[in-house]
Amino acid sequence: MTSTSASTAAAIAARRRQTQGKLTQVEKAINQLRRERGRLTVRAVAERAKVSATFLYENTDARVLVQQAVADHRNRHDHEAQQEHERIEASWRERALNAEEELARAQKEIFTQRKRIGELMGQIRDVEQMVPGESVQQLVSENTSLKHRVQQLTREHRTLQERLEGARSNLRFADKRIADLEAQLLEQDHS
Repeated sequence: MTSTSASTAAAIAARRRQTQGKLTQVEKAINQLRRERGRLTVRAVAERAKVSATFLYENTDARVLVQQAVADHRNRHDHEAQQEHERIEASWRERALNAEEELARAQKEIFTQRKRIGELMGQIRDVEQMVPGESVQQLVSENTSLKHRVQQLTREHRTLQERLEGARSNLRFADKRIADLEAQLLEQDHS
């Protein structure tokens, strides 16, 4: 009986050493995957540690190590994705705000120029009735230059309007792409 219990105790001790060795391999594999920024999954840890996935699921200590590593990896990955999303969104938001600001400025300038042209047109009519032809020619010339300025401002307004539309379109595309990436992350997390 003593030899049986001694051999049983020896087998149990060997089994414990083997399990402890596997746990050490699992810890090393997790640390390697973290350093390499590899994907932390049960299968990846099992392959790297050269243990079976069954061991990782059945051994309580191994399961806790893998679950904690996967949760940490997800949290870190989610945090990095959130930071990237916020950075991209802030960039597009800034561009859209700048375009809107320039558009408002151009519209204000166009309104001011149109008002000024109206005033000058009124003055031309008044002067035409009172001033000889040479002064009228000068006013007509000034009026023509103001019309050219209005046309230039209108072109600038159109350009800024197109830039604003482009910025808005890019923002919509970025939002859609981010939503797609988040959906992919959720699908990966559930698989």
